[in-house]
Amino acid sequence: MLKALRVRWQRWVNRRIPRTDKQVFSQRNIFILPTGAGVVFGVLLLVMLITGINYQNSLIYLLTFLLGAIMVAAMHQTHRNLTGLELTLVKTGEGFAGDPLPFRFRAVSGKHDAVAISLCSNGHMLDQQHVPARQAADMSIALACQQRGYFRPDRIRVETRFPFGLLKAWSWVRPVSCAIVYPRPVPAPEAPSTVTDGDDQSSARSVEGNDHADMRPWREGDLSQRVLWKRYARTGQMVIADWEGEQGSPHWLDFHAFPGVDMELRLSYLTAQVLERGRSGAPFGLNLPGQVIEPDSGQAHVSRCLKSLAVFGVEKPRDDSSIPFGTRHTEKTPAFAVGESG
Repeated sequence: MLKALRVRWQRWVNRRIPRTDKQVFSQRNIFILPTGAGVVFGVLLLVMLITGINYQNSLIYLLTFLLGAIMVAAMHQTHRNLTGLELTLVKTGEGFAGDPLPFRFRAVSGKHDAVAISLCSNGHMLDQQHVPARQAADMSIALACQQRGYFRPDRIRVETRFPFGLLKAWSWVRPVSCAIVYPRPVPAPEAPSTVTDGDDQSSARSVEGNDHADMRPWREGDLSQRVLWKRYARTGQMVIADWEGEQGSPHWLDFHAFPGVDMELRLSYLTAQVLERGRSGAPFGLNLPGQVIEPDSGQAHVSRCLKSLAVFGVEKPRDDSSIPFGTRHTEKTPAFAVGESG
């Protein structure tokens, strides 16, 4: 019964407060109720009134009505704090799964000051913000998401309890825009790429005391773990060990280089590799099923690759969707997962 009532309440609120990146608060979408302190204050007023009636004491009447007037004035002031306030989502954040992602809002007050405004969602809070009348101020709240993909909070609560904390007026913002959550990076094991770039390096290879490995000169983009450091210390030449069967290009980060590994773990491996190549400045390309990003370098290239890894196999939430974080409920199994052997 309670679950059904909660679902009906949420549907009613969603109809009253549709998804939008720009929300203006008015009597239609502002709610107000007493706080715990307000309930106690109201009970005390009732007790005082009954006492005044019982003893016919004018001073008790005076104090009761005076405090009641203060309660009514506080109710109007609390409601007025939100009335006319306009919140616009300016920018959504990007980051790794589990890290706080900033959502930046531009707040513009109406003809009255917006006093002690708080934003909160899922335990994260931005508290006590003041916006003078007819002026603008930026507000930023950091929200966390544990899964990669598109992150769109279902609701961000906007609340005020000014002036006395006896009542709380609140509403919600239901953004349309999504943040991008990158996979959590996990150090990748050594694995050859299955992509070849057509470079013929066979003339530069030589076998030196090992029937299963070839030696070749170091090239820009090679991982530091593959350098034969003992040989470098002895001869001053940086060479790479190419084990038998490793014919892929070192310039490519390849999804298929980790056979038999779970898809999410593969994406975490690739994320760590993208970050490593980005720090070293080495050019690299990214090969995903159905998407190929050509080798390049620079921060813009790194950002593009991270976004591709974040949204791989994930559908973007629809504007009318009310599913919290709505990213992974409609995922389909990619074709590469069928019949792939370890």
